[in-house]
Amino acid sequence: MEANSVLPHTPDLRYLAQIIQLAVAPVFLFAGLGGFLNVCASRLARIIDRTRDLEPRILESRGEEHERLIGEMKLLDRRIRVVNRAILGTVLAAILISTVVVLLFAGFLSGFRFGTAIALLFIAAMISTGVGFAFFFYETRLGTRAIHVRSEILEHEVDGN
Repeated sequence: MEANSVLPHTPDLRYLAQIIQLAVAPVFLFAGLGGFLNVCASRLARIIDRTRDLEPRILESRGEEHERLIGEMKLLDRRIRVVNRAILGTVLAAILISTVVVLLFAGFLSGFRFGTAIALLFIAAMISTGVGFAFFFYETRLGTRAIHVRSEILEHEVDGN
């Protein structure tokens, strides 16, 4: 602070536009992550709905049908865990990206050099995003496995034809 100044030194506003430009790309990334989280949440809701539909059927079933329903319920339980991991990775990426944007402005306002921290946080955000996408891919593979048509349905013939 200068001796004749009452207020502390403020950063040069000419550089503020550059900081805002740097912050725009991560903010656009939020939109993509938000859309992805919406897809994950929808899948999770459908899986949960299916488990609720199966619960009373499991209690009433016996024999092979009971074992088939238990197997499906176990797969649904696994899918719930996998989707939750995809959501966790994506939310973590969003938090890391938020921190990147905050540090961009904090560095501008304070004069501290956060370049290395910003780069490392952005790398971590991209890794976290990739992990979230990988779990989502795995969950879609599990879901595809659950949707196969059973042979007894494919071979079923109506009596009386």
